[in-house]
Formats: sequence, C-alpha cells, structure tokens
Amino acid sequence: MLTLDKIYHASYVLKDVIRPTNIIKAPAISDDCEVYLKPENLQITGSFKVRGSGYKISQLTDEEKKHGVIACSAGNHAQGVALAATKYGIKSLICLPDGAPISKVEATKGYGAEVCMVPGVYDDAYNEALRLRDEHNYTFIHPFDDENVIAGQGTIGLEIMDELSDVDAVVAAIGGGGLISGVACAIKNLNPNIKVYGVQAEGAPSMYRSIKEGKPVCLNKVSTVADGIQVKEPGTLTYDLVKKYVDDIVTVNDDEISAAILKLIETQKMISEGAGAAPLAAVMFNKLPVKGKKVVCIVSGGNIDVTILSRVIKRGLLISGRQQTVCIELQDKPGQLLKVSEIIANKGGNVISIHHERASEGTDINGCYLRIVMETRNYDHVKEITDALTNAGLKLV
Repeated sequence: MLTLDKIYHASYVLKDVIRPTNIIKAPAISDDCEVYLKPENLQITGSFKVRGSGYKISQLTDEEKKHGVIACSAGNHAQGVALAATKYGIKSLICLPDGAPISKVEATKGYGAEVCMVPGVYDDAYNEALRLRDEHNYTFIHPFDDENVIAGQGTIGLEIMDELSDVDAVVAAIGGGGLISGVACAIKNLNPNIKVYGVQAEGAPSMYRSIKEGKPVCLNKVSTVADGIQVKEPGTLTYDLVKKYVDDIVTVNDDEISAAILKLIETQKMISEGAGAAPLAAVMFNKLPVKGKKVVCIVSGGNIDVTILSRVIKRGLLISGRQQTVCIELQDKPGQLLKVSEIIANKGGNVISIHHERASEGTDINGCYLRIVMETRNYDHVKEITDALTNAGLKLV
C-alpha cells in the first residue's frame, strides 16, 4: 500500500538528490483563474522522473544493486535512472524507443547509462527491457507502476502543499500515471477538498479510456507531440490509485499543447516539452472547471528536441492567430500587389512570404492567385485584415 509516510520518507531520502523547484505565479496564462506553475522542467535531468527513480534505487538491496539496473523509457525516466544509478555506483542499461528525441538519448548516455535503441514505441522498449532483465538478471526499474517510484513522484504533492496550502486544484499530465498517482495520494491525504485533475493527449488517451470504461485499456496505437505521455496502457497500480484519488481526466490535442508551449516561452521565458505543457493547455482551453480558482499546473519536464520545438512554435503561432495565410484571386495586371500590400501594412500586418501563380484551367484567363503569409497579433487582427481586403473588392479564396 502506498502511504503518506512512504512519500514523506521519499522526500527525506531525495533531499540530496533533487533540486528545489519553487512554485511560480503565472498571471498571463489565464484570465479566468489564478495559475501557478510547479516547474519540474527546471529539475535536475530536466524532469520530475529523477524523483521516482532516485527513491526506488535508494531502496534496493545490496544484492539488487550488484546485478545492476535496467529500465525502459521515452527519455525522461531513462535520465533519472541513469543519474540515480551513477550516484549510487550501480551499472545501468536503458532501453529507449528509436523515436525518442536525440537530446534525451544523448543526455541519458551523458548521465552514465548504456543505451539500447528498440524499434517502435515505449511499449516495445518495455518488452525488450523485460527480456534483457530475465536474460542477465538485472533489477528492473519500472517508470510508473511501482510503489517506490510513485512515492518519489508524490514528493511533488508535499512540496505544493508546503508552499501553497490554500490551492484549490492541481493539474498533472498522465502517461502511465506514476506522477499523478503519487501527487494525488499525497494531496488527498493532506486535504481531500483539493481537486486533482489529470490531462492526457488526444492521441494517447489510455488512462482516460481506462477510467471511463472501468478497466485498464490497451490502445492499438498512440501518436502525439507529447512523447513523454505517449503510453499505450496504464499500470495496474496507477490505474487503481487514479480511480481512487483523481477527480477527473480530460484530453488536449497537439495544437492545444503547441499553443501552451508557446505561451510558456513567451510569458514565462520557460521551455517545456509536450507532456509538461499539457496541464497548461487544459487550463488555457477551458477543459477544466477551475474558473476563479487557485490552480497549480505541474510542468513535468522540459526535454524537448530543438528540431521539434521549432515546428511546435510554428504550430503554436498558427493556433493563436499569430500567423495567417491568405489566398487572393486577382486580375493579372500592374498595381495589384501594391494594393494588397498597402491594405495589410495599413492594418499593421507583417508580410513574411508571397507566392504568385497564374490561374489554372477553369478560371479567368487573365486571373492569378496571390498566396501571402503574414504575422498578426491575434484572431481579431486577422479578421480586421481580411475584412479590409474584402471591403476593397478583393476575392479571398
């Protein structure tokens, strides 16, 4: 049984392992509620995962430590296990899905682990880790379905209560469910009136589906920009804890996650990976009943690959109305481009690319198309510009 005493013990043990991540007030995130961030993206290894793996490894017997440890991960658990194993002088082997971000793979090696790349997703890496465990008698460190790992993650809940005891709701992302299980257990045992909400990606709603259907569900496939919560099946222990302690689970799509990542960069100067931004996305897009409440969003990690980050920022700009493409059908004659650019400039839009092409068959033989990408302030600004173009007699396609 996971107990509050075990979580307190984990908190004591981890004092020499983890870095303090003090709560940050983030008024720019939402106009409807008072948002605070628990910035685990600033944690050592860039993720909360070092808490669970650190506590689990600290509790191993001498015999288990002698055999070395093995783990599987989409990246963050890998780094936590590698760091904790190296700290205790233990050999570690990490199985990673071959789609894991390069930054996470290299960081795992940098913390002292041997890495084994496995074709497929997290679950494929998991099966390979079990095979290698049985073959070489390693000690397996489960990323979420383990009492000691969950207790380590639950220390976040204790820290939130220490810093902000009058919080109304805590929001956490769910992959396998280790983070929210520990946090919810700690918070609900200290104050059952505080709401705990879980957030999953629409492309990987394993716990969401499991709770709705009343039993653990294994998804056929998962796909999301939030690779840290891209899990096909929740744990049996985490399923029971989520069912017992978590008030509700909602889902967010990749566009909403991208917008939340961009919001964190712009307003908080903070880099989050997809999983870390999912709770923000749920609050920003009004998925939770937190209007007028004091809410803590756990930014669970910041290990996002820079190549993915650039794509996510572009998607975030589109979703928030900060970038817009318009296609205008024109007569192919002098002065048309000048007319269009003057209207956009007068309305404060900034043109960043133009593509001009002759009309195709079935359209006016003297016609042409002008495709313009422009920077805008928001959706109201986009409408202001498109209305001005239309009012000037231009045809938007």
